[in-house]
Amino acid sequence: MKVKDKTRFIIFLIISLCLALGIGYGLYYLTDVVFNGSVLNWLAENYYYMETRHDKATGEISYYYLPIWPKLKLLILTLFLFQTAFFVFTIYLATHLYARIRVRKSISNTGRMLHTYMHHDLDSNDVFPSSYAEVATQIVQIKSTMQRHEQAMKAETDRKNDLITYLAHDLKTPLTSVVGYLDLLEEAADMPEEQRKKYIHITLEKALRLEKLINEFFGITRYSLQQIVLEKEVIDLSFMLMQLTDEFYPLLTSHGNTVELQEEDNLTVYGDSMKLARVFNNILKNAISYSYPNTPIKVYAGKREKDIFICFINQGKTIPSEKLNAIFEKFFRLDEARSSNTGGAGLGLAIAKEIVTLHGGAISASSENEMTTFSVTLPLY
Repeated sequence: MKVKDKTRFIIFLIISLCLALGIGYGLYYLTDVVFNGSVLNWLAENYYYMETRHDKATGEISYYYLPIWPKLKLLILTLFLFQTAFFVFTIYLATHLYARIRVRKSISNTGRMLHTYMHHDLDSNDVFPSSYAEVATQIVQIKSTMQRHEQAMKAETDRKNDLITYLAHDLKTPLTSVVGYLDLLEEAADMPEEQRKKYIHITLEKALRLEKLINEFFGITRYSLQQIVLEKEVIDLSFMLMQLTDEFYPLLTSHGNTVELQEEDNLTVYGDSMKLARVFNNILKNAISYSYPNTPIKVYAGKREKDIFICFINQGKTIPSEKLNAIFEKFFRLDEARSSNTGGAGLGLAIAKEIVTLHGGAISASSENEMTTFSVTLPLY
């Protein structure tokens, strides 16, 4: 407690004691002056007895009031205890009121210091006194965490806005081409069949590209609004992976890639089949997009002591470490070229991580020597 606060407390205590003494003197004045006769009569009736004495020499009779000491002592003790209790209660009330005032003042001061520190770029030592050292340490940590979260949210928002801007800009190119070729087809009724087929094919390609870009817009909107809910069941993981590789056969063929699947027999996991299929779909699609042509993509699945692991390994450009750390963030695209066919909305791996985390598992990525590995672990059923 500071010297100034001690002085205030002592003054407050002296005032309380003076008030208690004043009340005590007031009670004394009431009994001794105002109600003097009635009080004396009450004392005489209850705590004194009359003794008659006869003087043989003079023949006079005298009357004396003598105290009944046991009862009088009990009265004095009762009054003393009452006065002590009243004094203690006064002290307690005074300290309690003072403490409440101190707490309110402390809360007010703390709130004012918190507002100053949180809304200004100041050092904690310039805002909080030494007596607030522990509070200051916690507030510094909270502010630092909030700033990191704000920066992360700002970076995510900036990436999302940039992506939407890029996609909106990219919509113009295929749309212009579609409109242009359709105009040519409509105007040139006598166009040679071979040239007509060529223009129709180009128009279809541009329309498909336009559809992909529009789907990316919807993907961003759905991710912002959705809340993933799991519907768990026992899943034949071996069959799911085999089915997955079969479904990607056309895309694998177009890229000249193959899948080498190695998994244990009767491998089961407890989870949401649709959501986990989406995880493996996103990872495999990413592996195909960034693999060198005519290279195999290896998929391993097996059981360990405490979990089940699934690994996807592809051969392609080594992912820089700074990008590898951000690869599971929302709206992060490994290929930043706007016109790249491989660059999606940057949601696939972020969604995969969220689904795996909800299953109590983990997902990670590593890349070196032109070999990239995505690893998924899930709890044993």
